[in-house]
Amino acid sequence: MKNKLNVSASPHIRSRETTATIMRDVVIALTPAALFGVYQFGLRALVILVLSMTSCVLSEYIYKKLMKIPGNGYECSALVTGLLLGMNLSANVPYWIPILGGVFAIVVVKMLFGGLGQNFMNPALAARCFLLISAGKPMTSFAVEKIEAGSAAQLIISGAAGLDGVSSATPLAVIKTGESASLFDMFFGFTGGTIGETSAFLILIGACYLLMRRVISLRIPATYLISFVLFMGLCGGHGFDAEYLAMQVCGGGLMLGAFFMATDYVTSPITPKGKLLFGIFLGILTGIFRVYGGSAEGVSYAIIIGNLLVPLIEKITFPKSFGKGGKVNV
Repeated sequence: MKNKLNVSASPHIRSRETTATIMRDVVIALTPAALFGVYQFGLRALVILVLSMTSCVLSEYIYKKLMKIPGNGYECSALVTGLLLGMNLSANVPYWIPILGGVFAIVVVKMLFGGLGQNFMNPALAARCFLLISAGKPMTSFAVEKIEAGSAAQLIISGAAGLDGVSSATPLAVIKTGESASLFDMFFGFTGGTIGETSAFLILIGACYLLMRRVISLRIPATYLISFVLFMGLCGGHGFDAEYLAMQVCGGGLMLGAFFMATDYVTSPITPKGKLLFGIFLGILTGIFRVYGGSAEGVSYAIIIGNLLVPLIEKITFPKSFGKGGKVNV
């Protein structure tokens, strides 16, 4: 009787990781790029981030209270949504934009479809696309006011970008017109853009943290980036020019989207083959938007369209049960 069989209810595989711990890891990983955005664009960027996170958290809290949804502990998902939304906004947007975006992301995209785990697309990106359509002009304004020499107070308010008087054109927009841009500035983040997308270097550091913590895997990000580079090399008009391809990878929201939003547990495939197919689809679609679209960007739209196709991707890549679907020997 020494070797007893223990019978227990599922799940039979348990982990100390919870939704809250995973979301906290994501916040930690995003913090370097977010803080650099505040350094680059000043205190206004910090206000935008705080308003976005606060509106998301409060929207979820108020909705649960009004709908009398019982709480089972705070899992930090609304905080992550707010941080990602804020990092996808320009520091110049009016203050009502992150508030409206936060309400739309949580109430419309997340809670109305059942809450965490039931939303059909990434809430932060859905809110950003909604804001781009409804408030296109302020959402695409990246101009930074020139700082006069010796003005320490203005430096704190406007950020380091004001020292060089960054124009309203992002590096991707400059490249699309045929002009040149600095790969060094694009990699380290000394350019115009949204608050959290400019520094590919710090985004990579955050991604390495998530990989070490095993919060994400490389399947989707690597497939996304590789397929995008191949598409741009074939159809981008510059061939496989290493500098041009590197600027396309470092520019815009590609790095932030590939590692932090395309890998969202709820809106990405769970099957190994599905993850690869999902990444390939995102890479090709992003390339199509950037090469043939009117805008120099395209990551946000590519990911939310990919989110809509996840059920189909999982259906065609779901493995067959053992003993089913094989050839029968007669």
